[in-house]
Amino acid sequence: MKDLKRVDLARAAGVSGETIRYYETQGLLPEPARDANGYRRYTSDTLERLDFIQRAKAMGFSLKDIGELLALEVDRDAHTCEEVKRIAEAKQRDIERRIGELERMHDALSVINARCCGGPHSATHCTILTALADNESNEETCHGHPD
Repeated sequence: MKDLKRVDLARAAGVSGETIRYYETQGLLPEPARDANGYRRYTSDTLERLDFIQRAKAMGFSLKDIGELLALEVDRDAHTCEEVKRIAEAKQRDIERRIGELERMHDALSVINARCCGGPHSATHCTILTALADNESNEETCHGHPD
């Protein structure tokens, strides 16, 4: 593959030129060489690195995590699988914690949604607003009438 301009690299990687610039400022992408006209020129290695970053982001890794992974990936002989696995396991625990939080939010919303009729009436006695305002899951249903 020949050297690419930023716009061509962005198109090939499915990201914006601003994303590429941001990754450069964060140290995730190396400073590109410049041609005689001053245009930045990127290599296929940069495209591969962008693909790595995008795959890692899709798995939930933060840019900080990705920086650590890239450092390990660039010099694999100097690092162990244990180092890489530590980062991946930490991310997995974080995702599991977030899933738990999302499940609690889902359950709470299920309770307050089930108690609301969602009708065209005034929200004066809306059980959802009442539950949010009172921080309690009262047993009332729509318009203050118990089941």
